[in-house]
Amino acid sequence: MRYHYSEKEIKTLAACLTILHDTREQENGHILSWLDKSGIPHKQRSLQTGDYSIMLPACPELGLPRDIYLAAAVERKSGVDELVETMKDRTRFENELIRGQQLEFFVVLVEDADGYGKIVRGEYRSKYEPKALQASLAALSLRYSCPVHFVPREHSARWMYSHLYWHALERLRRPPAAAWHWRNGSGCPDPTASEALKNVARNERG
Repeated sequence: MRYHYSEKEIKTLAACLTILHDTREQENGHILSWLDKSGIPHKQRSLQTGDYSIMLPACPELGLPRDIYLAAAVERKSGVDELVETMKDRTRFENELIRGQQLEFFVVLVEDADGYGKIVRGEYRSKYEPKALQASLAALSLRYSCPVHFVPREHSARWMYSHLYWHALERLRRPPAAAWHWRNGSGCPDPTASEALKNVARNERG
C-alpha cells in the first residue's frame, strides 16, 4: 500500500473518486441529476453515518488493491422543517452526531440559504420555541464538533461534492493512517485494516 503520490498520480486517482449516497436517502433527484450532468460517478450504498460519502475505487497500478472508503460524510436535510423534526427526536439525532464524531469530516447540510433566519423568526411548522431551538442547535453543534451549513437547494449538490472531493484530495496529499478504511462486503470497516495501515506506516518510516 502506497501513501505518497505525485501530483500526476493524485489527479489520476481524483478522477476516479465516487460519491456514495445512502439507500434510505429520499427526494434527492436534483443531487443525482447534478452529479450525472457533471460526469461525477456515484453509487447507492447503505451508509452507517450520513447521507453522502466518498470512496476511491481499487487502483492496483497505483498500489490500491481494494476499494478505499474515506472517513467522511454529509448529512442532508431538505429544509428547516426536516431539521427541526429531526431535532425533536433528540436521542436519535444525538446518536447520529456521535457516529459522526468517529469520522474525520462530518457536517449537516440544510437546503435553505435563509434557514437560520427562519429558525430565528420561528418560520417552521413545529411548535418548537425559536430561542430554545437556537440554543439546542448551537449546543449540539459544539458538543459534537458538527457544523451546520445552510445552503441554497440549487447549490447543495455542488457544495456536498466539493467538500467531500477536497477532503479526499487533502488525504491523498497528507494521508494519516486513520483517514482510510478498507471495508468488507457488508459495508462495515474491516477490523484488520486499521492495524494493517499502521504496520505499513511504521515500515515506511523504517
